Amino acid sequence: MTATATPPTPTTTTTLEALRPSRARILLFLRDYAVLILLGALVVMLAIASPSFFTFGNIVNIANQNAGLAIIAVSVTFVIISGSFDLSTAAIYAVGSVSAAWIAMQTGNVSLALAAPPLIGLVLGLFNGFAVTLLRVHSFLATLASSLIFKAIAVLVTGGALITVTTEGFEQLGRGRAGGVFYSVYFLIAFVAVMWFVLNGTVFGRHVFAVGGNPNAAQLSGINVDRIKVTVFALSGLASGIAAAIGVSRIASGQPQAGAGLELDAIAAVILGGTSINGGAGAVWRSVAGVFLLALIRNGFDILGLNPQLKDLVTGCIILAAVALAAIGTKRR
Repeated sequence: MTATATPPTPTTTTTLEALRPSRARILLFLRDYAVLILLGALVVMLAIASPSFFTFGNIVNIANQNAGLAIIAVSVTFVIISGSFDLSTAAIYAVGSVSAAWIAMQTGNVSLALAAPPLIGLVLGLFNGFAVTLLRVHSFLATLASSLIFKAIAVLVTGGALITVTTEGFEQLGRGRAGGVFYSVYFLIAFVAVMWFVLNGTVFGRHVFAVGGNPNAAQLSGINVDRIKVTVFALSGLASGIAAAIGVSRIASGQPQAGAGLELDAIAAVILGGTSINGGAGAVWRSVAGVFLLALIRNGFDILGLNPQLKDLVTGCIILAAVALAAIGTKRR
């Protein structure tokens, strides 16, 4: 009769090591969920500091004011995950805004005017994509150059002047409500839901991650890398146009300086959400959380009456910490 060998009993040290989470796991957890933790802490702090903060009206207003930026940030998430950058989103927003205002005043057709920015954004996004893939120009430089071109187009459309829209019904998209909630918030929710599904539940989404993680390996596995890059830039342009339609409708005027700084705010929100600047990692919901974290930081400074000069300092430090976490997480992997 053969004796059965009894496995050795693990020592106390081994058991503790197995139970203790590794440093890399903690860093990855912070990279993925720090934005949510900070957002929750900020909401609690502001709710305590000001009874009027955590009210339905204030929350809806914050969501409405940041809906356009959140839509752009979601699309920029795709671009950065694919290993690229898009610095032209604000310029596309400006072109879409002035085009919508000009069409509304020239034709009086509100539907045509508000449909124009997304279509124009799509075309300009395709321009960016082809500039990156066909000319083999780095996306940072390509979209920096295209942003200058697009801003010049916005100035040419308006002659550098403000176009005030008086066409009836033009402001309905940006100011209208249903059930007390702005239409723009419904657009944001729908856009986030669709983009979340596209990124996480489709072959295209998996290809975006693959291209950002290792474009050479993706190419060898049969993925058309150039097509993926053109598509994500087209999506970014489309989203900028949708945001422009909402924004110009809200203020009922188009100006070539519209959306100034949106491109940097969108990238900051995406990085705050833990998306790796090296590509290959990121999430739509975290980018949206990043947008509202930035919004609440600004709102908090106003509510608490703090020195507004420190607002950018605090925001910059948080973004730097997020980039550092992402970089450390990449090295650990």
